[in-house]
Amino acid sequence: MSVAAVTLAGMAVTADEHSEEDEHAEGDGKPAEDLPTLADIDSPEWFRYGDTMAGIGFLTVARRLPGLIRQALGMAWQASPRDTVATVTLSLLGGLFTAFGLLATTGVLTALFEEGPTPDRVRAALPSLLLVGAAATIRTTLQAGAGWAQARLGPQISRISEERLYSLTSQVDLVCFDDPQFHDSLQRARLRGMAMADMVVDTAIDTLTGVIGIAAAAGVLGVLHPVLLPLLLLAVIPDAWAAVRSARMGYATDLLLIPARRRKWIITELLADKDTAAEVRTFTMRGFLMRMYDNVARSEQRVLLDLARRQTYARVVGEALGGIGQGAVYVALGLLLAVGAVPLAVAGTAVLAIRSGQGSLANFMYATNRLYEQGLYFTDFLDFVAQAEARIPAQRTGKAPSGFQRLTAEEVTFSYPSSATPALRGVSVHIDRGEVVALVGENGSGKTTLSKILAGLYDPDSGRVLWDDTDLSEVDPHDLRGNIAVIAQDHTRWPLTARHNITMGMEKGETAVVHAAEVAGADQVIEELPHGYQTLLDRRFKDGQELSGGQWQRIAVARGFYRDAPLLICDEPTAALDARAEHALFDRIRRHADGRTVLLITHRLASVRYADRIYVLDHGKVVEHGTHQELITLDGLYADLYNLQAQAYRSA
Repeated sequence: MSVAAVTLAGMAVTADEHSEEDEHAEGDGKPAEDLPTLADIDSPEWFRYGDTMAGIGFLTVARRLPGLIRQALGMAWQASPRDTVATVTLSLLGGLFTAFGLLATTGVLTALFEEGPTPDRVRAALPSLLLVGAAATIRTTLQAGAGWAQARLGPQISRISEERLYSLTSQVDLVCFDDPQFHDSLQRARLRGMAMADMVVDTAIDTLTGVIGIAAAAGVLGVLHPVLLPLLLLAVIPDAWAAVRSARMGYATDLLLIPARRRKWIITELLADKDTAAEVRTFTMRGFLMRMYDNVARSEQRVLLDLARRQTYARVVGEALGGIGQGAVYVALGLLLAVGAVPLAVAGTAVLAIRSGQGSLANFMYATNRLYEQGLYFTDFLDFVAQAEARIPAQRTGKAPSGFQRLTAEEVTFSYPSSATPALRGVSVHIDRGEVVALVGENGSGKTTLSKILAGLYDPDSGRVLWDDTDLSEVDPHDLRGNIAVIAQDHTRWPLTARHNITMGMEKGETAVVHAAEVAGADQVIEELPHGYQTLLDRRFKDGQELSGGQWQRIAVARGFYRDAPLLICDEPTAALDARAEHALFDRIRRHADGRTVLLITHRLASVRYADRIYVLDHGKVVEHGTHQELITLDGLYADLYNLQAQAYRSA
């Protein structure tokens, strides 16, 4: 039965095969006859070149080798020129001493095969034997040195590749992360491409080492007698065929099993994950999930057992053919000896050289196949690096203003990548210093997008944003962001101490930290932590603590207050808070503002009644603006939304 047939058969297996076990299983009490199949699961990004690898031949792989080796050595040179030179040079010298040792063996055999008393022959062989020993010692030392230099390259390459990737991801425009193509390219580079950097270098060096070993064996045979060179191919081709055949079988099976293994991984996560543990027990899902796991695991087991059988068959055939090849080699050597074409000592050395060449060729074939596959993923990394470098914004020389009397957006238009509809269309707003201005509207109206443009996180497609007379498109955005504080609904729960979750790398002294926490109401949260401000807020680490959503919200608010910037942007800052905490927070924001400017984005319209001005957005346009009372009198969209929320409270 083929691998595909076995796999498909495994997908169709139901719990009926295990009815005895199912009688006592937890769950719905009946066989799981509708267990999900696996055929509709796509291969993950980390195996995206499986089809490519399964369909190519060795010659295709070999043709791309020079380019891959050149790329790998270029990365190695960037990491450490010294270790790169040491690795390649010592590997070459190791190959030379391998050849020298084989040639010196001829002298040993010649002396031993001479006529005369054995002690005399041994004494005659001693000089050559010392050369063989010296060559072996030097070769071993050189190979150890090459291995050490190669091992040193790995960590250095990993470091520079990671630094290169994350340096770029933190510099590109924020809007890149809203571009599906950029995001997919980043995921491919992170998931496997970056990890392949040091592996590509290692495998490229292994490939070179294999080539050097083959060249050493071939060189020895060529020196001994030109007719011995074809015998090398005759001896190694069967083993090489068996190795490639077995590797291809394994690769094709891995490709075929990807859906099953993904499904099995998903099931095991459901069985062992903290987030699902309660529901697994609440809905008595254990029996159902275990039957599903057993269904997939048994089908995978059948495929792997079939693979073991076929690989064993390939190896047996390869070894049988290799035995025939070896026999042919010995026959050919016997004929050469019979006709006097080569001496007995040369024939003995030829056997050793052929054995050495077999080992080097096997290593070369394996490394070559791996290098090609790794090179495909490594190219993803290089392609992303080139793409990201092209999307780093140009350096701006304008000095960022430290504050403003009026912040103005004039006819701002903005579209997200790959979106046919603009998120903002000709939006104009202004915010005077010390005002509390609110942006309201339904989901998707453009509120958060506009706030990010005002914060300098996005550049508008058209229109401009001014701090007084300074156009933000001309100033350094990094400097500008130092004058803006943001309290976001989707704030990050940093795996840092409570103190660092507030300071975010900015040091203004302990008094400022405590004050920001008190203003935000986070001081009560921190008082309950075992180590106060030094408590690590992540349970994945020793002595780490976890906070509730509302507690995290207070930490995020303290983070915004600590920055003490002239512009404070609050994007749904009370989403995780109860009514009492929400009222207290808005009261704190009003008191903390005191001369600062606040841009408030919220769906809870009761919170914006006291804003100096309210802008109502709908489908990327400002459709209304004014005070709360003016908008209620206008009886437009704002009044509809406000009355809907008010009615819900009155009905309750």
